[in-house]
Amino acid sequence: MKKKSQFQIIRSDSTTHGGYYTGTLNLSNLSSVLIHRDQAKIDLGLLHAKSAVERGVRFTADREEIKQGELYWVVWVAVDRNEQGPYYAGVSACPMVINHEERRGWKNLAEHVNRMDDALKRRIRLGELGDIEKKALKKLLIEHNEEMWNNSSDELKQALS
Repeated sequence: MKKKSQFQIIRSDSTTHGGYYTGTLNLSNLSSVLIHRDQAKIDLGLLHAKSAVERGVRFTADREEIKQGELYWVVWVAVDRNEQGPYYAGVSACPMVINHEERRGWKNLAEHVNRMDDALKRRIRLGELGDIEKKALKKLLIEHNEEMWNNSSDELKQALS
């Protein structure tokens, strides 16, 4: 029997980032999804830029430097609990392009951090996703936990329809 990936990652005391004179982020209720074409999968390596597709890739902030490459979407998913039970509380997406042949890629790190922050603040930011990617993400969220999907906001459901 295949074990399902979980959206709850690690205990909160081991996933708090920050220090003296810095803000802190509690990542205990945050997970990441990688979408490539019509496939979506939970990939917790994205939280630290260590997913399988990112390994060995040198990233640039200049999109023009990466002429050819494959488009990937990083989706940050925050979960929470309300009266009905657990639900997908914040979901936001940002792109990255990787040319595996050249082992080079593009992503806007500031945008990735801002979209992660949006998810943690329970915002839905999926406007840039295409229909194929939206369909893949919706399928993954429902298959992962239909109860969480059913408990989620109408805003999320409309954004993925």
